[in-house]
Amino acid sequence: MTTRTAAKIGLSTASVYPESTASAFELSARLGYDGVEVMVGIDPLSTQIDAVKRLIDYHQLPVLAIHAPCLLITQRVWGTDPWGKLERSAEAAKDLGADVVVVHPPFRWQRDYARGFVEGIARLEDETGVIFAVENMYPWRAPGKGLQAYAPSWDPTEQSYAHTTLDLSHSSTAEQDCVELAATMGATLKHVHLTDGTGSAKDEHLVPGRGTQRAADLLAGLADNNFRGHIIIEINTRRASTRSEREVDLIESLDFTRKHFVRSADVVHSRRSAFAVTSDGEVSELDP
Repeated sequence: MTTRTAAKIGLSTASVYPESTASAFELSARLGYDGVEVMVGIDPLSTQIDAVKRLIDYHQLPVLAIHAPCLLITQRVWGTDPWGKLERSAEAAKDLGADVVVVHPPFRWQRDYARGFVEGIARLEDETGVIFAVENMYPWRAPGKGLQAYAPSWDPTEQSYAHTTLDLSHSSTAEQDCVELAATMGATLKHVHLTDGTGSAKDEHLVPGRGTQRAADLLAGLADNNFRGHIIIEINTRRASTRSEREVDLIESLDFTRKHFVRSADVVHSRRSAFAVTSDGEVSELDP
C-alpha cells in the first residue's frame, strides 16, 4: 500500500472555464479533489468573497489558494492599482482560510510596480502573514525573436523571492525542463500548477501526461522530498463540447497526480508486496 504525502491536490477554477466558480467547487467535491484554487476575475462570482464562503460551506471543500487578478483580461478587477489588487488578494486568502496567493511578475509597461516588485512582495508577506508565491512565466515568442514581456524577469529564480509557483505549461512555453526548474527553485517552491505542454509558443495547459514536460518525474521528486505545498490542476478544457468531456480531463488529471505523487520507497515496497512465496519455495506474482 502506498502512502500519500501531506500536500493537497486541488483544482483551479480556471480549469472549468467557461463554466463558473460554482461549477469548479461542485466538480472538485464530486470528483475527489482536496480543495480549490480560486482564479480571481474570470468569473465575477470569484470576486465576491461572501459567495465563495457559501460554496465552501455547501461543498465542505477548502480554498487552498487565491490567484491574484494579474492577467491582461483582469486588469480592472479589484481596481487598477496592482499593489491594491495584491492587498485584496491577501485579505481574501485570510477570509477564506487559504495560505497562498499566486502572483505573476509585472508586465514591463508597469514600470513603477516592476521597479519595487521584489521588495514589495517581501513586505506584503511580512505584513499579511500570507505566502505570495511568484509564478514562472515565459518570453513571448515571435518569429525570429522573443519579447521580454515581464519585469524584473519572467523567471522567478533570477530574483530573491522567498516563495515561488511552478507552472508546467509555462516552463514548456519557455523551453525549460520542469524538473530542473524545480531543483533551481529549491526550498522556495511552495505551489505547483500541474499541467503540461509540447514546447509550443502557445501557453497550452494540457492535461498532465499529454505533453512533453516531465510531469511524472516532477511529482515523484516532490514526493521524495516531502513536498508540503499545494499541487493544483490548472488545465485548459475550453474545447470540451460537453460537461462529460470536461470531467474526463479533470478525472485523468487527478488520477495522474495521485499515481505519480508517491515516494519511491513506497513504490518499491508496493512492488515487493505484489509477490508471494508458495509453500514449495517458489515465488509467484499476485493478481493486481
